[in-house]
Amino acid sequence: MNKRRNFIRNSAIVGAGMALAPNISFAINSGIKTDKLKVGMIGVGLRGTNHLANMLRRDDVLVTAICDIDPRRIEIALDKVSKADKEKPQVFGKSDYDYKNLLALKEVDAVIIATPWLWHTKMAVDSMKAGKYTGLEVSAANTLEECWDLVNTHEETGAHLMILENVNYRRDVLAVLNMVKQNVFGELLHFTCGYQHDLRGVKLNDGKTAYGKGVEFGSKGISESAWRTQHSLLRNADVYPTHGLGPVATMADINRGNRFLSLTSHATKAIGLNKYIVDNGGKDHPNAKLKWKQGDIITSTIETSNGETIIVTHNVNTPHPYSLGFKVQGVQGLTDFDYHTQRIHVEGVTKGHGWEAMDAWFEKYDHPLWKKYGKGAKKAGHGGIDFFVMNAFVESAKQNIAPPMDAYDAAAWSAVTPLSELSIENNGEPQDFPDFTRGRWINRKPYNWIKDTY
Repeated sequence: MNKRRNFIRNSAIVGAGMALAPNISFAINSGIKTDKLKVGMIGVGLRGTNHLANMLRRDDVLVTAICDIDPRRIEIALDKVSKADKEKPQVFGKSDYDYKNLLALKEVDAVIIATPWLWHTKMAVDSMKAGKYTGLEVSAANTLEECWDLVNTHEETGAHLMILENVNYRRDVLAVLNMVKQNVFGELLHFTCGYQHDLRGVKLNDGKTAYGKGVEFGSKGISESAWRTQHSLLRNADVYPTHGLGPVATMADINRGNRFLSLTSHATKAIGLNKYIVDNGGKDHPNAKLKWKQGDIITSTIETSNGETIIVTHNVNTPHPYSLGFKVQGVQGLTDFDYHTQRIHVEGVTKGHGWEAMDAWFEKYDHPLWKKYGKGAKKAGHGGIDFFVMNAFVESAKQNIAPPMDAYDAAAWSAVTPLSELSIENNGEPQDFPDFTRGRWINRKPYNWIKDTY
């Protein structure tokens, strides 16, 4: 293990000799700076409509085009535009590939992609090739090839990509990031995170039964049940890693002085969805006969170049209150924080060996963004974090500068899915992470989340 780690490190150091300046991408800057951003929306389902609503609230954005193959979602989107007293955008959606006609418009500077996962990389690649500043919903990619497609296209075209990971902007996440940057916990050692969210009802709702009691999906499902459930049927992998991993990766300076080295993953048996279907649809329901592939609980352990470990958990097919399970531990102290747990212990600061509540800590280390915009942001969705992620996207796109979460982050965070699948298939065998920065992580400086104005 040590020989492998040293080989990877030494190889990266050799590659660093070819590295460019630390804060710029390999690509040239090819877009147009503007005071009023013209945005095209690809995908206006539930998530895309939320983004649309936030765009319509801004005076510095014009939504010039929307695309969706579901006419019902187009109607809903146009109604929102009309009620906001904005100009009607051009509409696309006659076929699966009509989005390419949207990308051809000169009236579109930037694109927000909020479609089913299997379309994410293809649409983002096409968007960057069209010269658009691209915002991509999570997860960004499904395979290692797709992860490289995002990076390679960004470098070849000069078009920027931002992964729209909203959890990075949670108030507690940014406060703890502030604490990390001010060395409250000392040198970092270990993190836990994940995505633990009971989605059985969401994924299997058939639109006819009460919310949370549906047992259909695919062509009989609505919203995410039309496509998301299929992944549980066909893949044994952590298919949704970025909500937990994005914030932790930022704290650990991944791709900016640190990087993921290797991953091992294990999965439990897959029985949660079958039990849910039997309990709500009966043992004779056709879906009760399906053999689900995705383990109910998937646990991955990541090793970083700087010597930290990260445990990532995926659990969406069992009864579980929403939790991302954050823990940040350093040589000086640690914190467990989430909606249900907010506690801290810092040696020599908190009393004795016990835990201390984090209210005073959150107030002391509250991020400037939340101090300034927090009250108004709460209307934007997900407790306000949707305002901040969209604001970062718009402000970055208007200036045509690298976003806080870029193509390299999108690739590294999303690579957990195919790597976990490979590890599980091979009885937990360690999988090496590709270095998507090609050695430039050594000299890239961390993005300044604390002092940046957006």
